[in-house]
Amino acid sequence: MSVLASLPARRWTAWLVLALAALAVVGVALAPQPEPVEPRSSTGLGVQYESVRAERALADLDAELGGDDAPVAVVVLSREDGGALAPADLEVLADAVGGSGIGSAPTPPAQTSEDGSVALLPVPLTPGLELEDGAAEVEALRAALAGLGPGLVAEVTGGPAFTADLAAVFAGADVTILGVTAAVVAVLLLVTYRSPLLVVVPLLVVAAAEQTVVRLVDVVVPAAGLAVDPSGAGIVSVLVFGAATNYALLLVARYREQLRVQERPADAMRTAVQRAGAAILASGGTVVLAVLALLLADTESTQSLGLGAAVGVLVAVAAGLVVLPCALVLLGRAAFWPFVPRLGSTGREGQFWGRLGAVSARRPALVGLGGLVVVLALAAPALGVSTGLSQSEQFREVPEAVRGADTLAGAFPAGATDPVRVLVPPSRVDGVVAAASGVEGVVSARPVREGAELAQVDVVLDAAPTSQASFDALARLRSAVEDPAVGGPDVLVGGAVASAQDVADAQARDRAVVIPVILAAVLVVLVVLLRALVAPVLLLLAVVATCFAAVGASWLVLSGLLGQPALDVPVLLLSFVFLVALGVDYSIFLTTRAREEAAVHGTGPGMLRALRATGGVITSAGVLLAAVFAVLGVLPVITLTQIGVVVGLGVLLDTLVVRTLLVPSAAFLLGRRFWWPARVDPAAVQGTRRAGRAARGRHARRSPSAL
Repeated sequence: MSVLASLPARRWTAWLVLALAALAVVGVALAPQPEPVEPRSSTGLGVQYESVRAERALADLDAELGGDDAPVAVVVLSREDGGALAPADLEVLADAVGGSGIGSAPTPPAQTSEDGSVALLPVPLTPGLELEDGAAEVEALRAALAGLGPGLVAEVTGGPAFTADLAAVFAGADVTILGVTAAVVAVLLLVTYRSPLLVVVPLLVVAAAEQTVVRLVDVVVPAAGLAVDPSGAGIVSVLVFGAATNYALLLVARYREQLRVQERPADAMRTAVQRAGAAILASGGTVVLAVLALLLADTESTQSLGLGAAVGVLVAVAAGLVVLPCALVLLGRAAFWPFVPRLGSTGREGQFWGRLGAVSARRPALVGLGGLVVVLALAAPALGVSTGLSQSEQFREVPEAVRGADTLAGAFPAGATDPVRVLVPPSRVDGVVAAASGVEGVVSARPVREGAELAQVDVVLDAAPTSQASFDALARLRSAVEDPAVGGPDVLVGGAVASAQDVADAQARDRAVVIPVILAAVLVVLVVLLRALVAPVLLLLAVVATCFAAVGASWLVLSGLLGQPALDVPVLLLSFVFLVALGVDYSIFLTTRAREEAAVHGTGPGMLRALRATGGVITSAGVLLAAVFAVLGVLPVITLTQIGVVVGLGVLLDTLVVRTLLVPSAAFLLGRRFWWPARVDPAAVQGTRRAGRAARGRHARRSPSAL
């Protein structure tokens, strides 16, 4: 820590650090990017999952039969008035699709619903397309179908259309998230410090760090053999902005304190870095360990997000402890203009938190019980949370793929857009078709193609793809066709529904593995940092309780106010990771300061002084972090909106309830036992110091050099 503290001590070293940081940012921006890694499967899962084995078997069948199994977009034709379609309408549709030049395979004839009001036309796209090219073909098909005729409505849906609409959502998302996040951070920094320079300087440092992380992720993640997940880029950017700004707030608060007692800004910054650095390093280390635990997940997108987030937090720590101190020292006291902290002046920060702490000190049991009741009451709704969204429910703004699927579901089986694909030995096709046809929830089962060792059977479900009803039907289908008397162990069930079910199973497995690892890692960091056992266990329990309360409160908001039917599958794991990693930061900031003060003033008075000193900055940091995560809601994707709501509410709960009420009350109730087995009270510290001085005196008397 002394090395870091010495960097801003002289003007030339401060300028050198800033120059090297600028060169690093430019170098990373200009560095050649490696070739992207191909995803291990369409879902990012490994071969231990049946849907991935089915996907590879389909690819082998494609190769054997001399072509690829082309992705199929589904055109849904209807009339605005809901009336029956005429034969001429179907001819217009066929001509428009045929003249579009989309795909390479012949388009099959359109199928009409029983009442004749809706027509379904599968359109095979070009085989083997990359994501961008597939999205381009979908958009070209939509353009060809625009303006078919008066009263006709043509909508393109199906798997490729959903993928194209999701890609459109993320088009320009980086710029949107960066702009909105920067605006939110700027406003909150201005409200906190009321100083233009303390808005501009930290914002420039944080923005440079975020852009550096964006480029580094494209290098580090592929080097680890992982495919970069574009949907995780927004989360990483928000995390970097939130973490780096939090570290900046903590550092500036300590710097302002020291400017009131030290004349030279360089000396004040050296002390600020020495005293705040341990908390910042512990906070950053906790977050890094937590997100690196995501590498234990089975899903490739989760693994790449964990690695990218770890890179982001490391850069954020470097920005907050190395670059920002040098920039602020060069500006001197003028950085705080017009509210410049003068030597010998008394700060007015923390008066409210000091009064609140005094109330907690007088009635710690009552205040602690009140905070606990609030947390438990908010956690209760978490017991009734539903998880799992269908494809149509994953967008906040309804795209064309969802509208087409809804139109189709009203006239055809909802699963017609994405049939389940069953790979079976040719000799057992008839038995598998018969068994599948008798499964509840199956509309039809028919052979599609046959190779030397495998045949493909398409099974249409009556439930919407990736809905819970489709998962239930899939489980019954797998049980029926994989029965030894029917298909046996050589049968593989794949397709979109099977992939979604395997992803849900992988997420459940990831929660069971990753969450205990994260809790253990955080506990170890807290024990090492505080050199205690009681306080770390209490802090960890408080953070876990906050996670449940955040999920419960978010469920009330999402289901009650926003009308969302369920949480998406990845939301619980990712929200837990960020809440534990980021939520414990504020307890680290508070308890490290409390331990420092307790060594001089005792546990109770030390906690009061720590609460008074850190209350304002921690509250500002929590509000800022919650607002930054709320920025994820600017994207019309339900998953990111839900993560933003859960993490945002959780951070506010941790900031305003756990750190304000529960942790101080526990310290007031337990006294010196809060730090057990360490002895942090002044008497113990003074005794240790006297014993150390006595030992040094005896050593000096016995040493030959003293003679």
